[in-house]
Amino acid sequence: MAVPVIAGVGTALPPATGQDELWDGFFAKHFSGTTHALAERIFANSGVSRRQAAVNPLLEDVSEWPTERRMRRYQVEALPLGKEAVGRALTAAGLDAGDIGLFLVCSCTGYATPGLDILLARDLGMAPGTQRMFVGHMGCYAALPGLGAASDFVTARRRPALLLCAELTSLHIQPAGVRVDTQQIVSHALFSDAAVAAVLVPGGRGYALREVASVTDTSTADHMTWDVTDTGFRMGLSPKVPQVLSRHVRRLVDELLARHGRTVSEVDGWAVHPGGPRILNVVDRDLALPPDALAASRATLDQHGNCSSPTVLLILDRLRRAQTPPERIVMLAFGPGLTLYAALLDRTG
Repeated sequence: MAVPVIAGVGTALPPATGQDELWDGFFAKHFSGTTHALAERIFANSGVSRRQAAVNPLLEDVSEWPTERRMRRYQVEALPLGKEAVGRALTAAGLDAGDIGLFLVCSCTGYATPGLDILLARDLGMAPGTQRMFVGHMGCYAALPGLGAASDFVTARRRPALLLCAELTSLHIQPAGVRVDTQQIVSHALFSDAAVAAVLVPGGRGYALREVASVTDTSTADHMTWDVTDTGFRMGLSPKVPQVLSRHVRRLVDELLARHGRTVSEVDGWAVHPGGPRILNVVDRDLALPPDALAASRATLDQHGNCSSPTVLLILDRLRRAQTPPERIVMLAFGPGLTLYAALLDRTG
């Protein structure tokens, strides 16, 4: 049986702006009174130097927009980004849109029907028989169950599958002075926009997806939330999240690797979702990783911020394009639930 292989990855990024520019030009005025000094410290210690925004607050303030207007804008901005990412992934894999058997889209920052899956399948010329799946509101970890579903399709049908993760967090800046708290400041300091696509095929050269595994701690379901409000989607992010991750991440990774006769020391590539600097520090400590093991994750946070579901794929792309690509990669991502996902990849060909 041919193992599903990630044969091509494509990225599409909106224009980037420096974190200092965003603070000086918009957020320094957005946060006022007693929250101003706190917000300034959080922005300065976010681990982010640059971020992308399809809707840049320096040019267009959407913080007072109703959700309906934000959703209309989502469709306008996400469609060309998704098309660019998918086109690049298909080219990298040497396939045409008509070759795809399953097209899977993950997004938690915008909704419309017909959605990105239908509109992109139409615009790219996918076959009428192409199956589609939309995964919504899973948040930052959605890429890994997305890869798992794509992998299962490739294994069962022996046909290529395509995953697209597209997020426009810039559309969800919240109004100034309305329930401004530390959690809201942190989300405004970290989040960014991106679209990343990955093509999976039965066998060949690339990174074989050996397994996707997860654990959910439902006792902490209130620690990470993403609520639909009349003024966009509002993030809730408890400072206790790193503690919960610390309770589960070592066992999740050890058990995943053990099922394949491997240990942490045999992994030379780590794609860990950078929910923030504290998240990376916890994973680094609890897995007892060697120095610079999370360099790709930290560099992605620094240059791109937290792009929600596409982020772990951005890190994977950084690793696979390195001068010496890793032989074995563990991907980790975290999100509402509180949920931890892990995937094991081996380089082939």
